[in-house]
Amino acid sequence: MRVNAEHRLEQATWSPSPHWDERPEWAELELIVVHCISLPEGQFGTGLPQALFLGTLDITADPTFGDLDGVCVAPHLFIDRQGSVHQFVRFDKRAWHAGVSIWQRRQNCNDFAVGIEMEGAINATYTLAQYDALADVVSALLHHYPGLSTDAVVGHNEIAPGRKRDPGFLFDWRGVLLGLHRQHGSDN
Repeated sequence: MRVNAEHRLEQATWSPSPHWDERPEWAELELIVVHCISLPEGQFGTGLPQALFLGTLDITADPTFGDLDGVCVAPHLFIDRQGSVHQFVRFDKRAWHAGVSIWQRRQNCNDFAVGIEMEGAINATYTLAQYDALADVVSALLHHYPGLSTDAVVGHNEIAPGRKRDPGFLFDWRGVLLGLHRQHGSDN
């Protein structure tokens, strides 16, 4: 995979979301945040997370969607269960994914982070295709943005402790990091 001059992943399906704004002038990409989502919770392949990210989700489609009324959220990337990558926001723009967050004593992680949503649930395992795609994506980001490192790939739960639990206790961090070291080398 490769990030192009427009700050888009060339191999990703591009579906521009309205849920972004400009990063602060000082901001450099320093963090990658891994999330998970499924709508309804635990149901995969519905296309509804993508609708949420595009601002087109019908909140009357399921009784559990009531708390999503008026929510404006989008990651930079979404990786479905088959390992297909969808991009919603350019990497040089601030996607609205982390919410109230802190990393290394710095608040507002959206300012300096890339958000990646995995199609999943906090109590479900992820697919090998997703892990492979995630390793490919992170490797491409590490190659293109010098401020990123493998030490700065975290879960949403790590930047919003007590508020968020994703990507969940079944997420295989060791496998992801091993895949990154195989692809990118151990220098980062």
